[in-house]
Amino acid sequence: MRPIAKATPFLLLPLLAGGANAADKPLPAAIAAPGETVVLKVHGVGMQFYDCKAGSDGKLAWTFNSPQATLTNGSKIAGYHTEGPTWELTDGSSITAKAVGNAPGKNPNDVPWLKLAVDTHKGSGLLSHVTTVQRINTVGGVLKGSCDREKAGEGMPYSADYVFLRKS
Repeated sequence: MRPIAKATPFLLLPLLAGGANAADKPLPAAIAAPGETVVLKVHGVGMQFYDCKAGSDGKLAWTFNSPQATLTNGSKIAGYHTEGPTWELTDGSSITAKAVGNAPGKNPNDVPWLKLAVDTHKGSGLLSHVTTVQRINTVGGVLKGSCDREKAGEGMPYSADYVFLRKS
């Protein structure tokens, strides 16, 4: 497991400048969750990790490996987001989920917005009845450029808002 990256102030500036506006607009249909109720909204800051691997054409390219982010609710740490993908809150509840929809980020360097369907639950806290996770308002995280050494790893800073929902 890679260490959790510390929050970097430059990542927060774009969110303060324009991230809130995205929440006011309807979400793209591919990641919308009609009929579901918000359980919790958190902000994540961390890294998107990539590995250098040979593609089907034999050429080396960056391939997504895993996220690592600290989740905050206001000024308090709410939990962590790691490989799986997994979200674990400080109340002991955790979930894993699989992507079922996506929409482009606002900029080419932003990882896509996602809709994820929860497939496992642990614990009895806030996440115990969550059925869907949305990743929205992404900033950064895309790794561009070539890699020249197989099995090399690289991380790109990112931030996103995560919305945890349950069926109504």
